[in-house]
Amino acid sequence: MILTAVLLAVLGLGLVGWYAARGRARLLYTGRGSMHSMPGYHGWHVALWILVPALLVWGVWQVIMPGLVEGVVLASPAAQALPADPFLAGSILAEAHAIAADPSAVAFNPEAQALAEPIREAQTRFSLIGAAIVLLAAFAGGAYGFTRVRPDFQARTHVERAVLAVLLAASLLAILTTFGIVASLVFEAGLFFKDVSPIAFLTGTHWSPASAGGDNLSDKFGAVPLFWGTIYIGAIIAMVVAIPLGLMSAIYLTQYASARIRRWIKPMLEILAGIPTVVYGYFAALTVAPMIRDFAASVGVNNPSTESALAAGLVMGVMIIPFVSSMADDALAAVPRAMSDGSLALGATRSETIKKVLLPAALPGIVAGVMLAISRAIGETMIVVMAAGAAARLTADPFASMTTVTYQIVQLLTGDQEFNSPKTLSAFALGLVLFVVTLILNIVALRVVKRFREAYE
Repeated sequence: MILTAVLLAVLGLGLVGWYAARGRARLLYTGRGSMHSMPGYHGWHVALWILVPALLVWGVWQVIMPGLVEGVVLASPAAQALPADPFLAGSILAEAHAIAADPSAVAFNPEAQALAEPIREAQTRFSLIGAAIVLLAAFAGGAYGFTRVRPDFQARTHVERAVLAVLLAASLLAILTTFGIVASLVFEAGLFFKDVSPIAFLTGTHWSPASAGGDNLSDKFGAVPLFWGTIYIGAIIAMVVAIPLGLMSAIYLTQYASARIRRWIKPMLEILAGIPTVVYGYFAALTVAPMIRDFAASVGVNNPSTESALAAGLVMGVMIIPFVSSMADDALAAVPRAMSDGSLALGATRSETIKKVLLPAALPGIVAGVMLAISRAIGETMIVVMAAGAAARLTADPFASMTTVTYQIVQLLTGDQEFNSPKTLSAFALGLVLFVVTLILNIVALRVVKRFREAYE
């Protein structure tokens, strides 16, 4: 709490330093060319010298303070009653920390109650020490920055370099996060493939992790039914719905609709992308799935299930219509109007112009939208969980219950089970395959855009 208050104080000091440095720079300004940088840059330079050192010290102190508090508490007389077992001692210390943070909490161990007060005192003492160090760093940095407010000082260069460093750090953070995700998937999947053959995993047709055991692990982890269910629901049924509706809506909005109608219909269409997927899941489970079941019964299907690939695929297709529509809309709108006007002037009808001029010219954007929609569809979870079922089947029957990779990942990582068991680790292998497939789709989309992109003047 004390360090948080000090952090707010440092932000206030940064604001004061900005105003003070800017005011001093304005006093030094005597006319055009008398200063290298504008007064505002001098203000930002001083503010950065106040904030950056103080925030660095604050972050470092937040890391080392728990260890310092722990050392002081363990050296106190109250810690002499802790048991020798590290697990029990850690449990009592954790309870003591909870009581120190909330004095009204009930203590189950008398030792924890006795340690709560020493912990609270140590935290207060080290928080005050940290606050003093943070404020000292802020004042020292601000004083140094304020001495640099001179007419010839290149404040603008220093500030722009600092901003560039922040932008670079943000970019590196995103890249490192991606590498961390990939590394974690590869590491855990590697542990899984030590026990299960990768060839059996990628080509096997029997998926039954719940019954896996003994020496026949590879026979229970054939993931082909999962891959087929993912492709069948997300890349076939959903695309049959999304591509025609999305493309036709884009053609109507760009070529036929008036400005007034477009102003109303386009936002309403894009609202579909903002609806939570769990809402789509409820809609699929409570409305679409019963309708599909009744229709299947009417056409002679024996004992149709409420859960079906068709129900999940239809709702998923509606969900990703905006992905196809928006990309196709932008691609069609980017085609120069002179091309369509020239086609119409030569005697072509509007439909012929759309089919033979606009669509070929906008093909890269349309393909990119379709690939993006497929990537989104194969990674969908909630609709599949609530409407498609859990049966790993290798069938083309749209009325049958079917499962996907994402559903199995959810099922494998939930529940009370060992994390290092092949059953749990198989979720990471499935996640790695899904990641690779999505990456390939994105690469294909980029290649298509690059290969068929046309430049217009």
